[in-house]
Amino acid sequence: MRYSIRGPRRGPALLAAAVALVTVAACSDGSSSAPPAGTGAGTTAPTAAPTSAPPPPSPTPKPSPTPTKTYPLSAAPQVVPAVRAHQAARGPGWKPGPDTGVVVAAKDEAVLGDEAKLIAGELRVPYRGTAAARPGDVTLALGGGGAAESYTLTVRDGGIRITGPDQAGVFYGTRTLKQSVNATGAMPEGTVTDAPAKPQRGLMVDIARKYFTADWIEDRLREMADLKLNQLGLHFSDDQGFRIASDTHPEIVSERHLSKAEVRRIVALAQSLHIQVVPEIDSPGHLGAVIDAHPDLQLVSATGRRPRGTVDISNPAAAKIVDELLREYTGLFPGAYWHLGGDEYVALMAKNPEATYPELARAATAKYGPSGRIQDLATGWLNDRAAVVRPTGKALRAWNDGFFAGGVTSAAPDLQVAYWTGAEIGARTPTSYLSAGRKMINYNDVFLYYILGQPRGQTYPTGRRIYEQWTPLVLRGTTPVPARYDPQILGGSFAVWCDLANAQTEAQVAAGIRMPLTATAQKLWDARKPAASWAAFQSLAAKVRGS
Repeated sequence: MRYSIRGPRRGPALLAAAVALVTVAACSDGSSSAPPAGTGAGTTAPTAAPTSAPPPPSPTPKPSPTPTKTYPLSAAPQVVPAVRAHQAARGPGWKPGPDTGVVVAAKDEAVLGDEAKLIAGELRVPYRGTAAARPGDVTLALGGGGAAESYTLTVRDGGIRITGPDQAGVFYGTRTLKQSVNATGAMPEGTVTDAPAKPQRGLMVDIARKYFTADWIEDRLREMADLKLNQLGLHFSDDQGFRIASDTHPEIVSERHLSKAEVRRIVALAQSLHIQVVPEIDSPGHLGAVIDAHPDLQLVSATGRRPRGTVDISNPAAAKIVDELLREYTGLFPGAYWHLGGDEYVALMAKNPEATYPELARAATAKYGPSGRIQDLATGWLNDRAAVVRPTGKALRAWNDGFFAGGVTSAAPDLQVAYWTGAEIGARTPTSYLSAGRKMINYNDVFLYYILGQPRGQTYPTGRRIYEQWTPLVLRGTTPVPARYDPQILGGSFAVWCDLANAQTEAQVAAGIRMPLTATAQKLWDARKPAASWAAFQSLAAKVRGS
């Protein structure tokens, strides 16, 4: 920490110094009763002991002692995402030293012990459990009000105290500390009061089209945690692959896949970093890996066309196998969320679905009456799959093009809309969902879709564009929805799609998404216009990573 030193004062101050020196000389035993050297202005000097000896001659005045060091007001810590509020103070700040340790409040050790051990290891200082805090220590404790995931971090008297109403908030406080030390070697004096703007902040990875190792996924989890992201979506079934081992249907699993032991390891790490894993078995489209093993489930058009990955939703056997998979994997993923998919059902992408797929049309009228259409059959499929997962207590979401307007039935009201595109046939605007009271998660394909190989004119998103132009209100294209809908937008997710799986290696994907993901994290934590320029943000991002 830099500080300024005030030089000798002149004029009235010099006269005061002379008087003080006269008082020193008046002491009969030769000892000084003036303030010790280095005592700053504003300190009251002790009264001199009385004496009957006549005062000696006044000495020649000398320059006053150099006052105590003073410090400028501190600046906010240099971290990503930026803290939302910092109360500046004067002081040296904090940096780890030879006597530094990490301690927890005794009542909170069972809850915060892991957070304390993690930050102690990252700072390379000892964890001392519930020992009393010493000067220079970092103390973690639960307490205080505030929203979920909020925290307060105070630097005062050479120590640090991080508190929050929940475990996640305290953890995010340790991420702020870690990043500040990486960037500057210190944590500035003062108090940080911080909380996310959005409760859902994520990264989604298509591990179905491209196999990613468990180690790669775990590296992304650690990267996400430092950015205060809290959801990892795993799209693990599609036309090109089914990437997690199955006990109920091993015949559908791709040769290269994650074992259940690896998934449990991933989930355990995510939980320790306060990240929810959000699985997705996409249906009734994108089921090519299932159909390869069960060709009798394939949808067939009136002309004999067999659209890739599309099951016949009028066939009870298709529902049976998907429900068996849902029941199997809801047990493997204990988190609070589930993604049902529901997008790009080919039958509904035809100009005249009923004429193109007459078998589906007949099934729709049989189930929903003369006014029933194929879209009602698809909505019923989505609702039935939701009914399978709902008893687990998970919050449910589906892609926006799996929701249809104008039918005789509608999607269950508790389904959240994962809005990604306005390109579907009969595209509905985001406000059509919001005005009906739906809650939404922002997956805007213009800003947040990283599609391997850049097919169909899609270019890789840049961190700068997200940082400067996107907010959670920008759900479709580049135009934000009215601000009154902000409470219904639960957050957003950056998404990696592997349409051309071999276009990039694992390492290239990690490098390519680093700054876009960092920018997304910033805007989900605080949607306001950032104070730092893009160049400054990019430079800081490298520092907080320690690279």
